[in-house]
Amino acid sequence: MIDEKASNDRKNIKLKFVIPLLLICLIFGIWAVKNKKRDNTLIGSYNADFALHVTEELDIEKLKQYGVPIIIDFGADSCIPCQEMAPVLKELNEELQGKAIIKFVDVWKYQKLANGYPVRLIPTQVLIDSNGKPFTPKKNIDMQIKIYKQRGNDEHVFTTHEGGLTKEEMVTVLKEMGLK
Repeated sequence: MIDEKASNDRKNIKLKFVIPLLLICLIFGIWAVKNKKRDNTLIGSYNADFALHVTEELDIEKLKQYGVPIIIDFGADSCIPCQEMAPVLKELNEELQGKAIIKFVDVWKYQKLANGYPVRLIPTQVLIDSNGKPFTPKKNIDMQIKIYKQRGNDEHVFTTHEGGLTKEEMVTVLKEMGLK
């Protein structure tokens, strides 16, 4: 009887340590899973969708799902106006992570990435508002914006700006496109 009581006491002591240890492990596991999910969805953490330089075909539909304005600059590293815009694109891309998507496509290195876009000269910026629609200027912006419509049904398919833009001009356009 004494051996049985001692054995039960040892089991009770083990259970007193094992059960809290299991609970701690369970709580830590839940915490780790939740934080991993949160880290993966944080736009501020590294996310290739917000990287400046484009070297592969853009999944424009995926980018539109973020609900932020998008500027895709088609240019070239060796184009002088493009070189002047490069620091502005880089700066805005870094400053506006998660608030806007700023992309640069070097059309001389990756010519096929411009297929399907109305790029006649470089630099050309394609402008998409935060609703995923081609940008439609509401107020009088003092720059030349081109609106492309599909033949036959008059659907607005692209909005572009040809030539260089200053940081102030880009911020003005981004704000009108829904930058918060």
